[in-house]
Amino acid sequence: MAELLVEQFENMPPQLRVAARFVLDHPKDVALMSMREQANQAGVSHSTMMRLARWLGLDGYEDMRSLYARALRETIAGQPARQGVENDGALGCSTAGVVADTLAAQISSLGEYGNAMQFIAAADLLARSRNLFGLGSRSAHPVASHFVHMMSFVVGGDRKVTLVSEMGRQGLDVLQHAGRGDVLLAVGMSPYERTTVDVARQSARQGVGVVAITDSSVSPLARIARETIIVTSNSQSFFRSMAPAFAAIELLATLTAGRSETDAAERVKQSEERLAAFGFYWKPRR
Repeated sequence: MAELLVEQFENMPPQLRVAARFVLDHPKDVALMSMREQANQAGVSHSTMMRLARWLGLDGYEDMRSLYARALRETIAGQPARQGVENDGALGCSTAGVVADTLAAQISSLGEYGNAMQFIAAADLLARSRNLFGLGSRSAHPVASHFVHMMSFVVGGDRKVTLVSEMGRQGLDVLQHAGRGDVLLAVGMSPYERTTVDVARQSARQGVGVVAITDSSVSPLARIARETIIVTSNSQSFFRSMAPAFAAIELLATLTAGRSETDAAERVKQSEERLAAFGFYWKPRR
């Protein structure tokens, strides 16, 4: 069903796109909430949700809910029960516990089969690349910076890894000579920064392979990218969470290192020794 929604997304009327995006981004809510509750969360009318089901060839929205409910039951049946939660659920936990538990579940889901296959495909592309670039704006910029830092230990020889600046059109300047064989990792969550989308699109036009870390299979970055890794940015507060994106970067770097001819572990060790020799690290007084 998700594949069909993604396939049909561009052909849908605007309101159906809103409903489809909600379904793609909140599969558990589709299984557990009523149609009217889902419509309210998505910001559309309940009749739009019904039209979405008919657009997909279903008799009604309950058929869609049933499909997602069955998938949720199968997922739960294949997982061990979570430990350490009181019988009365989140109401018995502190705010810190609820937020931490949510983050742990989001990061843990990155290792599920479908997500793992996304990481493997992206790592294969990164390992075969000539030069690497990291791109992200605002809260995504530190994630891209972390990618560049980690991948600097993976690339070897004449290969380079470069952080694309957030400043004005400098991103296009850095990438103006990039082309086929190079790879750009672009990080972006809703609401999507125009600069990130524009630079990623221009890079793809130049033949650069784009790997996207984004929050939806129908985000503008996903439609540009050759490989896409979907992470959530939802949290238990009004802040957008970047923790899953950081975890995705670390997992991606680890997988890429395993496919690289460079001994990343040895390069990390040598770097730490050089920095220590320059007195970079604090040491206690003797």
